[in-house]
Amino acid sequence: MQRSRNDVWVGLFVMVGMAAILFLALKSANLLSLSFQSDYRVTAKFDNIGGLKPKAAVKSAGVVVGRVESITFDDKSFQARVTLALESRYAFPKDSSLKILTSGLLGEQYIGIEAGADEKPLAGGDNVGSTQSAVVLENLIGQFLFSKAAEGNGSQGAGGKK
Repeated sequence: MQRSRNDVWVGLFVMVGMAAILFLALKSANLLSLSFQSDYRVTAKFDNIGGLKPKAAVKSAGVVVGRVESITFDDKSFQARVTLALESRYAFPKDSSLKILTSGLLGEQYIGIEAGADEKPLAGGDNVGSTQSAVVLENLIGQFLFSKAAEGNGSQGAGGKK
């Protein structure tokens, strides 16, 4: 009798441990957000979203104020349409701007909100017009190499003529 009682307690302890590990894994992968605040949705269009993913953080002044809900492609404007779920306790002016930023040099991407000066706040269903696309590291390296190659060709051509 004592052995079966111990087995039940050990089994219960193992199940609680597995649930805790599952919770931590989902939370660290940004697949679980436990926010009981109501939220409102706004959309924005970007030329290039880089590596932005659904469930990515939306931050203002370093504070998480919402999450990216969905990313779709608009075949009329040929841009990415991003839907944001912002917590209703945070009200941003209508003329706020959005940027796709990166945590660190090669970290995950998130959306940063810079508040505007309009008196009217963003409401559910609004479109944010002022956006700045992601900076793609490969494009920056390509532009740098192209400018260095152009500098090299320009100095050789000028040095050869007298």
